[in-house]
Amino acid sequence: MSRKVILYIAMSLDGYIARINGDIDWLDGDGSEPNADFGYDEFYSSIDTVIMGRKTYDQVLTFGKYPYKGTRVYVFTSEKRPGNEDVIFTDENAGPLITKLKKEIGKDIWLIGGAEIIDTFIKKGLIDEYFITVIPCILGEGIPLFKAGNPEIKLKLLKHESVNGMAMLHYAKR
Repeated sequence: MSRKVILYIAMSLDGYIARINGDIDWLDGDGSEPNADFGYDEFYSSIDTVIMGRKTYDQVLTFGKYPYKGTRVYVFTSEKRPGNEDVIFTDENAGPLITKLKKEIGKDIWLIGGAEIIDTFIKKGLIDEYFITVIPCILGEGIPLFKAGNPEIKLKLLKHESVNGMAMLHYAKR
């Protein structure tokens, strides 16, 4: 079985993944199920590699304790930065990197974001599954999940559920 690249992300009802300034302070449900299990732990146990852009990585570093310790993380950036045992900074082309990673034995690959790297992966057809949680919030403006000029991608709904007012949608490419 081949490893899959899974976009696992949340967006506002109007399609934004962050405010214009990158803030994600609006990422919460409606309060109807404050102790709900959102399935994150189950998802995280199914991956062993994380891919993100440099802006997302820098934002993750502001969260306090680094959340991906022990997981191989690729950060796409044109900046030269030293890596460490968990983080590999790369400006490699996404297509060849994903081809290489899919040939390795391992768990699935999580594409976290941000918008630029997601757009690259969509345009190159590198995403196998989309796990999108729609947050009950209309931001009005922000950083869109999907940019213009993407190819048409047919999807099949694998699972859907509502938790704490959020619609959790899981699709695979057809």
